[in-house]
Formats: sequence, C-alpha cells, structure tokens
Amino acid sequence: MAGATVFGAGAAGTAIAIHLARTGSQVTLWGSRFDTRVLEAIEAERRHPALSEPIPETVRVLGPDDLKQAAADVDVAVMGANSAGARSLATMVVPALDDVPIVVSLAKGLEPGTGLRTSEVYTETFPDSPVVALSGPSLAPEVAEGLLTAVAMASDDADALATVAERFRAPSFLVDTTDDVVGVEVCGVAKNVAAIAAGVLEGSGQQREQTMKNALSALFTRAAHEIAALAEALGGRRETAYGLAGIGDLLVTSLGGRNRLYGEAIGLGADPASTLADMTERGLTVEGADSARDVYELTRRTGVTMPIHEAVHRVVHEGAPTTTILEAIR
Repeated sequence: MAGATVFGAGAAGTAIAIHLARTGSQVTLWGSRFDTRVLEAIEAERRHPALSEPIPETVRVLGPDDLKQAAADVDVAVMGANSAGARSLATMVVPALDDVPIVVSLAKGLEPGTGLRTSEVYTETFPDSPVVALSGPSLAPEVAEGLLTAVAMASDDADALATVAERFRAPSFLVDTTDDVVGVEVCGVAKNVAAIAAGVLEGSGQQREQTMKNALSALFTRAAHEIAALAEALGGRRETAYGLAGIGDLLVTSLGGRNRLYGEAIGLGADPASTLADMTERGLTVEGADSARDVYELTRRTGVTMPIHEAVHRVVHEGAPTTTILEAIR
C-alpha cells in the first residue's frame, strides 16, 4: 500500500508524521543532512528535541543515505522545509521518486530572491505533481500531542485536495479546504510579520510594567485587515484572511511561537539582527524577519497600504525604534 513520506525532520514535519501515524497511515519520516542533530536525538530517545511527544514505532525514520527507500511507493510527499529551504529539499527529493505523488507544502513564507510562494516553488520542481498548501493555526507541539487543531488546505487540483484532506482528517485534526491558494499562502507570509509586531508591543509593555492589551487588540484587528487587503490585491479572496489561514493563524502566532518571541525580545531592548542570529543558531527559524522585507516589497508593487507590516520592516531592517509599531496603529 502506498504511504506518506515526510521529507525534512523539522518540528513541523515530525509533528505531521506523528499525526499521520495516529490516523493509521503508513508513514516515513526522512531527514536530510541538515537534520543530523535531530536524527541523532530521535535515534537516542525516539523523540524530536522540540517536541514532548515520542515518535510512534510505526513511523519509519530514515536518514540522508536512505532517500531512495524513503521515496519508494509514496503517494503523498509532505515537504517539511521552510520557505528558504523548499527548493533545495525538492531538488534532493525529485530524482529519488519513481511515481508522481501529491506534494503537500508546510512552509509559510516566500522564496528568498524570487519572491515565489512555496506552492509555486514546488510546482516548478515537481512539474507533474499536484500541490496542496497546508496552513492555519497548527503549532507543532500541539499537533504532535493530538490536541484539537483546525487547519486550512488549498489547491487548484480538487481531486488532490480531497485526497489529502481525507488522509489528514481526524477527530482532533479538522480540515477546511479551499481553491484560494494565493489567499492561504499570502496569509501565511504576512501573519508572521504581524506576530512580530504583537511581540514588540508585548515586550515594550513588559519593560514598562504595562500590559498593552488594548493596543494589542487594536494591532491584531488592523493587521488582519491589512492582510486581507494584500491577499485581495495579489489575486486571493478577502474572506480567506478572515478564516483559519488568516485570523486563525495570526491569533495563534501572536499568542506564542517563534515570530512573536522574536518581537518580544526586540520590545525588551534586544538588537533585531543579533537576536535573529542567536535564534537561528538555536535552530529557531523566524520566517517573519525575511517576510517583513517581502511584504514591504509587495506593498510597493501593489500599492496596498499596510502601516503595521511596514513598521515591522522599519524596526527589523532599518533600525527604527520600537515605538514605530505603536505609532502604526494610530
């Protein structure tokens, strides 16, 4: 029986592998040479270092030298790379595949240099495969633990979308489907930037021993409208931004996660560049930092006004003071 292989043993990919195993699917988790430390931890403890939930014995874990084995008899290929590593991972995987699988993208960001959405990257590198984008509020630790999660899946291939949705659905894993790939992916890019802004406000408030809850609520609301306007300008639908892919993911990312923590550190007075370097060294990818630049470029191209997202760009990349975030809400 054909099964699913998760290519890339990051926290998100590993959590999805655990989830799929829980549904009864035949699952393989493959780690590349970039996952060496993770694979060592899995071998020693049967657990990803960033997740508390152990990997079920039913999940076959393979390393860099076993790519051909991992790619054999696969009908769903889950790509666990972030947006910066998507093309690199796909280029490794493509030659090992004998059949054409459905490709599922977990990344939330644009490809550096090209500005392509991740589904577009996979469409280029897997030209014969339908691509499904998985997005929405799905923190890896909670997915791994089997806590109630609802996600958005998008594809312009209705059959592939239905197949993947059915494979992933479970009592604790709800799936909304849409053909609005642009809207879903744009939301996934922009919400990380807005979450940095939320973190900056939170950190600034902590520094002054203030809660800033009113300001955070205003920021959240205005950021959601900015994301909806950008999605529409790029060919997506506004309502997508008011669903799981937009407001849902923006909420969970603003409450926690790496982008919000990064913003919080900046709000407490840390230098954006050195903080980003430190988090990257610890294996914490802050996609919102690059996405702030990407969204800023999109505002220039589309003419969409996004004061909060533009303020994050100024703080992270231009050395503007953190008060810029607060001023953008007014």
